[in-house]
Amino acid sequence: MAKKPNVWVTRDGDAWTVRREGAKRASSRHSTQRDAIAAGKETAKREKVELIWQGRDGQIKGRNSYGNDPHPPKR
Repeated sequence: MAKKPNVWVTRDGDAWTVRREGAKRASSRHSTQRDAIAAGKETAKREKVELIWQGRDGQIKGRNSYGNDPHPPKR
């Protein structure tokens, strides 16, 4: 089974975008990072993948896994 692409929130010009890994176009554009992360979270939950977001400087600021955790917690 092929791995589903993760969801990224990045800065693009004057907007924040939600984009799947490898996609040329953004799934959605938002005026605030908070709104973009909320939209990305819904997409990541629905598709059971990881959400990764970057800051204005392009550095990864956070990530959450919704079913595709590369390092699941030990029980």
